[in-house]
Amino acid sequence: MIQTATKPVTVEEFLEWKPEDGRYELHNGGIVEMSQPLGGHEEVIGFSARKLTVEFDRLNLPYIIPKQALVKNLENDSAYSPDILILNRPCLASEPLWNNFSTVTQGESIPLVVEVVSTNWQNDYLRKAGEYELIGIPEYWIVDYLGLGGRRFIGNPKQPTISVYQLVDGEYQISQFRGDDNIESVTFPELTLTAQQIFQAGLTAGYSS
Repeated sequence: MIQTATKPVTVEEFLEWKPEDGRYELHNGGIVEMSQPLGGHEEVIGFSARKLTVEFDRLNLPYIIPKQALVKNLENDSAYSPDILILNRPCLASEPLWNNFSTVTQGESIPLVVEVVSTNWQNDYLRKAGEYELIGIPEYWIVDYLGLGGRRFIGNPKQPTISVYQLVDGEYQISQFRGDDNIESVTFPELTLTAQQIFQAGLTAGYSS
């Protein structure tokens, strides 16, 4: 993660500036260029996105996973680019920034967000969890396949953990899954997927099966 601007900018300025190539986020008015992720990180994203896509296709839900869309809290100058962002297409008609900036601001448009943890784990567990809760996103997964997060988040000793945040009465309630635990999802209640299946996608990066 590389800070690219020295003075605060508004979300409007950021959206007008943001180039098509590269991945950038806005953190409280500061433009941040996201560093190139590890191969395992990308494999976890690819595997998880495939499993979730198969599930919403099976259920014939009007969902899509965009490539570079942003999530913005209307109350501040921040905009995030999640690792996996599932959108409800019918809701996009009421999103004020969607057509011009592929940016969503309303929890109703976002059934599920997934972040895969890297070395800057504080962003996922602290900054983004709070922002996604305020936006009203119903479900948020933090996939910590290397066990990098702080001990107060994933326990001591650290171990690979998937934390599922589900919105209940406006606040996130957290469930955690490890090993052969089947991930419990409100968005996809019939999903058959274990934590270890997701972890294995990252841990086998660079090896042939």
